[in-house]
Amino acid sequence: MIYWELFLGFFEVGCFSFGGAYSSIPLIRDVVLAYGWLNDDMITYMIAVSESTPGPIMVNLATYVGSNQAGLIGAAIATFAVVLPAFIIILLITALLKTALENKYIQSVLNGLIPCIIGIILATACYMIINNVVTITTGITFNIQAIIISAILISISFGSRTLRKKSISPIFLIIISAFLGIMVF
Repeated sequence: MIYWELFLGFFEVGCFSFGGAYSSIPLIRDVVLAYGWLNDDMITYMIAVSESTPGPIMVNLATYVGSNQAGLIGAAIATFAVVLPAFIIILLITALLKTALENKYIQSVLNGLIPCIIGIILATACYMIINNVVTITTGITFNIQAIIISAILISISFGSRTLRKKSISPIFLIIISAFLGIMVF
């Protein structure tokens, strides 16, 4: 039964995730919480771990959850389920690519998805920042260390664009984040 649930849950994630890993985080969160595989805090930690390990976040999360719930077979099933829709879609697109991309309606749909994906990524970022900065226990208290680290990273990112006229490498930002996290926490 758990194998079937893992397959269905992550197949759903694979089918309805557009725009990359960050835009799929809300869907992964909903699926994992609905099945009760992880709690909200554990999902946030696993997203951070998945970002810092090689490979796509969706695949890393699926592999971890599958392994956590049903061992090696569960990891294989969840990973297979999350990549299967993309594999099928890529096969179909390559077969129909030439004629489909010239269609003005297809172009309109693809252009319409761009603002939606940006909105989903922004909503996920806001959710993760609020979830990590504000802790609700006996009222609302602010985690000042997290606010300072976020401000430093935002300053470095925007400062790099202003001074160097090009964006800073995401890998370098991850390294800085890890260093600051180790130093502060």
